[in-house]
Amino acid sequence: MMARRMMRASNRNPLNRPDVRLTASAGASSFVDRRKAVQGPRRSARRSLTNRAARSPRGHGHFSPLDLKHALRREALRDCGHRCAYCATPLRLETATLDHVMPRSLGGANESGNLVAACALCNRLKGDQLPFEFFTRHPWAGENFVRQARTVHRALKRGARRAISLAFARTQDAFAA
Repeated sequence: MMARRMMRASNRNPLNRPDVRLTASAGASSFVDRRKAVQGPRRSARRSLTNRAARSPRGHGHFSPLDLKHALRREALRDCGHRCAYCATPLRLETATLDHVMPRSLGGANESGNLVAACALCNRLKGDQLPFEFFTRHPWAGENFVRQARTVHRALKRGARRAISLAFARTQDAFAA
């Protein structure tokens, strides 16, 4: 009985646990109802991990929690332009840390919309403070955070405009043929 229970626990997909479900929503995802997760225009770490697992030789959709952690870090690093969200220091995958914008100790979710890439120093400085508390104590971090958010927002808008124009061009080609 115990062996069967342990086998069942080891076969569980780590992404199905409620505390690690991912969404691609904007802002702090603690306000998103997990049953109605919002999927944005970009691929979430969960979807990219699932696709990679489906293509792997072993397949079957099995991957470790470490794979999830690396996928979250890669996604946060890509979203922040490979720079610290607070001080704009260039980051590599090995040096980047994940910071919860809304700290988990204060009800923040462990989801991609609540995670940003930060250098180790800024992550330690922020600790479990709310963003406005941290930005009040360190105004330089707040200025850079807002600048970074604008850059990401512009990039998303550019991507959306490109997607719309491509879709429009395809429909025009379909009508012309």
